[in-house]
Amino acid sequence: MKYNQKLNQAILTSNSLLCIGVDPDFNKLPMHLMESPDPILTFCKDIIESTKDVAAAYKFNIAFFESLGEMGWQTLRELLTLIPPHVLSIADAKVGDIGNSSEKYAETFFDEYQFDCVTVAPYMGFDSIEPFIRREDKGIFLLALTSNPGSADFQRLKLENGKYLYQEVIDKAVSWNKNDNIGLVTGATQAPDLKAIRQQAGEMPFLVPGIGAQGGDLEATIRNSVNRQSRGALINVGRDIIYSSSEENYKRIVNQKATEYFEKINKFRFTLSV
Repeated sequence: MKYNQKLNQAILTSNSLLCIGVDPDFNKLPMHLMESPDPILTFCKDIIESTKDVAAAYKFNIAFFESLGEMGWQTLRELLTLIPPHVLSIADAKVGDIGNSSEKYAETFFDEYQFDCVTVAPYMGFDSIEPFIRREDKGIFLLALTSNPGSADFQRLKLENGKYLYQEVIDKAVSWNKNDNIGLVTGATQAPDLKAIRQQAGEMPFLVPGIGAQGGDLEATIRNSVNRQSRGALINVGRDIIYSSSEENYKRIVNQKATEYFEKINKFRFTLSV
């Protein structure tokens, strides 16, 4: 199945745009999990089990797993087996290197770990992303206008042609998207710009972080991000869901929080003004 078909199937089957960000941090886990032989694995399993009925995708922040060494990679491998078949898996690794290095990153995330897509930094140019987009059944989300405060340092630099650097990235992404498997990372904290980005990018899918802990406006994000079919955007929520409770009943609270986001997102996307 081609990547864009799988992405659309994930949204349609789950009736959801919600992407759960999985960022396991020992310092934020419920204390009772410290009695578990593997607190991180137990926690992440519980997060997936508690949210899988409302999620269209899971975004695994690779840094949080890499920091655990070999155990982290083993944990990641096991967690990926728990994701429902119709739900998208995203490696949030922000890779992007010279061609032969990117080949190995593509092999790691697509072949060894069987992720559906990976986040990629665009600033080394086409040869650094080509190994990822060559595969029609796999996809990428290219960093465009991100949600962090420092994004303006480079992404909003004005070029000689009058465009911002992030706008040039989007134009390049559109021209490179021959296999219909490139998407854009567009931060919810940049809500005023999302409508123009959607117009510039056409039907290209968005991965939208910045809701919840980073303070992005959910309604404005939905209204400015979705495509003409009220799809085309995965709204990532991490900390505000997975750390919504530290009590022993945290799984129930996580489920409630994820369901609230699911319902709000659908309310906003299905009540768009014509």
